[in-house]
Amino acid sequence: MSKLRISEIFYSLQGETNTVGIPTVFIRLTGCPLRCHYCDTAYAFKGGTMQSFEDIFQQLELHNTQYVTVTGGEPLAQQNCLPLLEKLCDANYQVSLETSGAIDISAVDSRVVKVVDIKTPASGEEPRNLLSNLNCLQPHDQIKFVICDRADYEWCLEFLQVHKSLNTQQILFSPSYQQLSATELADWILADQLPVRLQIQLHKILWGDKPGV
Repeated sequence: MSKLRISEIFYSLQGETNTVGIPTVFIRLTGCPLRCHYCDTAYAFKGGTMQSFEDIFQQLELHNTQYVTVTGGEPLAQQNCLPLLEKLCDANYQVSLETSGAIDISAVDSRVVKVVDIKTPASGEEPRNLLSNLNCLQPHDQIKFVICDRADYEWCLEFLQVHKSLNTQQILFSPSYQQLSATELADWILADQLPVRLQIQLHKILWGDKPGV
């Protein structure tokens, strides 16, 4: 029986991406090979419980939503993440995957919305960006940049200039929580007239920085 190590499964409002505000079930897998300095889910680095696909689906059925987000940690660090994504799509869920972009996404089911987090220099993990993943993106996928300071912002502009194919993607600029003012980032975006989406973490505004929201 297929199993995954799960840190938590919870029902909340989507706090980010282009489905922000929509009630969603989150499946948080345990483990991550990265150590971004601003990580807000370090509790998912280890521990968790082994759960079968049947256990996972039973928990999903408790909630009246078709939206499911598989996250981490880094969910693709577990091999059985890929068949789980496929089964969720087969069950007609609207599935998104939040991934660091450090692991190959080419085998992810094409029906899944991939939210790929490109690591900026201030994250401390910029060298882990797997740039070949950019060639695997589909129109419904999204690219996310967590921006810590002005230097990160300038780096993102240069990255988008170099990788012009990303102009067809949905680009998300997110201020690092309690490190960069969302207002300041908004001002930069408007001043440069960037075709990007500013996103703030709605769940933290509503409930604070804690697990299970």
